[in-house]
Amino acid sequence: MPAVTAPYKPGTPCWIDLMASDQQAALDFYRDLFGWQGEVGPAEFGGYAVCTLNGRPVAGIMARSAPEGQPLPPVAWTTYLASDDADASSRAVADAGGTILYPVMDVGTVGRMLVAADPTGAVFGVWQKVDFIGAGVVNEPGALTWNELNTTDTDAAGRFYHQALGLRPATIQGMEGYFSFNVGERTVGGMQLLPPYLAPQTPPHWMAYFSVDDTDSTVDALVKAGGSVLQPPFDMQAGRLAVVQDPQGAVFAVIAAPEGQTPDSP
Repeated sequence: MPAVTAPYKPGTPCWIDLMASDQQAALDFYRDLFGWQGEVGPAEFGGYAVCTLNGRPVAGIMARSAPEGQPLPPVAWTTYLASDDADASSRAVADAGGTILYPVMDVGTVGRMLVAADPTGAVFGVWQKVDFIGAGVVNEPGALTWNELNTTDTDAAGRFYHQALGLRPATIQGMEGYFSFNVGERTVGGMQLLPPYLAPQTPPHWMAYFSVDDTDSTVDALVKAGGSVLQPPFDMQAGRLAVVQDPQGAVFAVIAAPEGQTPDSP
């Protein structure tokens, strides 16, 4: 199992969570699709559920909410980028042209976090670990394997994430228009212009990719459970990929690596 026990390097995607209209329905859906285990959490943490895969934390699911008088946020997955100092990251995000949506806050004894939007409008989180480093398993079926920024301006977004969080964009040979995000010498994510298969007016966003054994059978199971397909399964350089939507509208991707190829852990 590609278990993660060491802290993620700053800038690396380290956690994902879902804001759902119906938290229990989302927990049931992802349990059946990916084998996750999770239940509604304590009231003092807003019922936040930490889902596990084979006993290791893999993702969070919560009921969406908003301050009084404010509209509810969309049903969506949020990618969190690791930081050694959330306060410093907050200042760097603002200085680089980002917008702080939820200021730095303590999350019990597990960590500190903030939520922001980059200059193109893509929402992301920043996580400073205390007792909780983030995902404890990646790059195996049912776990997170890739995080991708879909944006309207790759130049502006690339400059922002480099300045604010140390993510260095780079071109990828053989993939015109697609960029990697790198922390040091390691590739930790990707970036591209908003793809045409997304609905018109889809805002910039970070998309989570989950590893699966078989993309086609996973998509079939998702559709039977009430989900929908935005991009049917197709073969590409990194494997067999599909972009889908859960029954409540959250968009994500599933990918099966080519036979004999297993991604590295972070």
